[in-house]
Amino acid sequence: MLNEVFKALADETRRYLLDRLRERNGQTLGELCEGVGMTRQSATQHLQVLEAANLISAVRRGREKLHYLNPVPLHEIQERWIDKYERPRLRALSTLKNRAEDLMADRPSFVYVTYIESTPEKVWQALTDADLTAEYWGHRNVSAWQPGAAWEHQRTDGSGIADVAGTVVESAAPAKLVITWSVPGAGEEPSQVTFDIEPHGEIVRLTVTHENLADEAEREGAAKGWSAVLSNLKSLLETGHVLPRAPWEM
Repeated sequence: MLNEVFKALADETRRYLLDRLRERNGQTLGELCEGVGMTRQSATQHLQVLEAANLISAVRRGREKLHYLNPVPLHEIQERWIDKYERPRLRALSTLKNRAEDLMADRPSFVYVTYIESTPEKVWQALTDADLTAEYWGHRNVSAWQPGAAWEHQRTDGSGIADVAGTVVESAAPAKLVITWSVPGAGEEPSQVTFDIEPHGEIVRLTVTHENLADEAEREGAAKGWSAVLSNLKSLLETGHVLPRAPWEM
């Protein structure tokens, strides 16, 4: 996969498309072509290379196909060759840069793509079964999982307290689940989470899109939270047990 990443990044046009998505995530093909003198066919070919390298993900919203920057491969490169040498200084600079850029953006979104050696049915069950979510998430996701139904992210201590709640917007097992997401009593506009589950031969591509986040701090929290939870989910489905230590505790 790293060979595909470096090949994709070697082209100036593809780096430019990634910059466009970094400036404003979730753009259509037409929006990416605007003002750059690039045909839709040429842009499509470049986007296919980027998607094959897992540097972007494409999510359908009605008739539109939105493209999102996927930071995971770049983060792996950073972890492998950069962070061990100059982690504190580079992370401080990166945080400052990202905050400055996001001040110019609309309400931010976060997209996470991971590949799991499993089936769509098992991934769907892991997302919607209360006992399984309690095992890898530390909370029980409780709902009838039908459009319009309420759902709750309940603590596992028996109190029944829900730290997150919302409504099921779309439920198409085992391919797609869309839910609203909000903290009860916070009085804030809810965000929205979409789980896209796609079979890829013997593995599954899971794309989690968290949209309509309030600000950069909430986006950073979503990034850390989803990375930890989905790593634990992947471990459970592939090995039969969760990670030795919950990632969010580290």
